[in-house]
Parts: sequence; structure tokens; C-alpha cells
Amino acid sequence: MFTKKLGVIGGLGPFATAYFFDLILKMTDAKADQEHLEMVIYNCPSIPDRTSHILGKSKNNPVIPMIEIGTKLVSLQVDYIAIPCITAHFYHSLLSQKLAVPIINMIQETARHLQNNNIEYVGLVATEGTVFSRIFQEELKFYKIRVIVPNRQGQDYINSIIYDNIKAGIKPELDKFQSVTQELKKHGAEVIIIGCTELSLIKRDYPIGAGYIDAMEVLAAQSILLCDTKLKKEFHCLISK
Repeated sequence: MFTKKLGVIGGLGPFATAYFFDLILKMTDAKADQEHLEMVIYNCPSIPDRTSHILGKSKNNPVIPMIEIGTKLVSLQVDYIAIPCITAHFYHSLLSQKLAVPIINMIQETARHLQNNNIEYVGLVATEGTVFSRIFQEELKFYKIRVIVPNRQGQDYINSIIYDNIKAGIKPELDKFQSVTQELKKHGAEVIIIGCTELSLIKRDYPIGAGYIDAMEVLAAQSILLCDTKLKKEFHCLISK
């Protein structure tokens, strides 16, 4: 069976990239090895931190190595590129100009999925860089979806969970995560967007309950479909019940 080839700019961070590959395998409706999609994963954890660059705390530009890796993937004849890092989508437009194949936009695909499920008001938990740059908020606004983000203390909690816990290989402070998401729900959020691929590991590993959509799962599902591979039926709606 002929399928399109997916290239992955990985290592942002490594745990998230490994989970993305795992999701692709689990979400594909395949009965044999040959029914899975072909992938080329370039795992490069040395890419500079995206949030530090966006916030002006670092002059090390992550887009330069991302273009280099993307160019290598294009040379390997991939049909699409996925980047399992939401903050890196700050550079999506520039990367799209530099690379000769489409880059799947996980922020846009998540907004479309929410609109298709008639969601009008969401909470967002993400890196400081994602929240500050408003890349998710502006996309949701285009789809007429209102969004609420954590207050200062809540964002500090999320930052710590991402950088001090998950990226460091330490068990996340689940009580802090749930205090932030419950506060967003109290303010009317119908669904919480897991808007950082490190936070996706919390949804994978802990029973956080209903009312979440993981942008990483959306990216995996769209990657499968665009590469002409079958998506399991249970993953056609990705809002947890």
C-alpha cells in the first residue's frame, strides 16, 4: 500500500517527540506493519529553547536549526512535516516559506476540531512563549472561539510543571496542574486545550478527567489522515468525555 511520507522535526523536547511517535502508532488503524505510515524523525534536542527566544531572554534563534533539519527531511522526499512542539509554531510562517513541503499546523487543526465540535469557549494551558505570543489565541479568534488563559500564579505553575518537572524527568505536580485547569473551568471554559506537548504526557499518564483536548493528539490524527493512512474510529473526536 502506498502512503505519503511524514517528516518530523523532533527533540522539542525529546519526551514529547517519543510520545508523538507512540500516538501515531496507537491511532493508526493497521493490522500489519505495512499498513503504518512511513516516517522520518530527526530528533535534535540541541535546538535552542523557543520560549526564551520569543520572550527576548535569549538571542539563540531556534528557527535556524529547524530550517536545516527541515531541509534534510525534504531531501529525503517527505510529503509533510510535523513539529510536535506548539511553541515552535511561532515560526510556522517563516518555516513554511523556507521549506518546499507543507508543515502541518497543529494550532490551526486544533481550532478547526473545536469548531467542528461546536465549542465556543476554551481554556489554554501552554508555555509562557505560546501564551505571550498569542499564536493560539489569534487562531482561535479566527474561528470565533473565545479563550481564557491562567492568571500570573497559574502560568507560573504551568511553567514549573513543564520545565522543572516534565523536561527534567520528574513527576509533575498534578495538584498544581489541576488547580489551574479547574480555575479555567470555573470561569466558563467548556474544554481545556493542552497546548504544550510536554503537558500531553500528563493526559497520557494520569486520570485528569473529561473536558480536555490535546493538540498533540490532533497533530497525530491529522498526520495519519494527510499521509493517506487509516485513523482508528475512536480518534475521530479528540475531546475527552
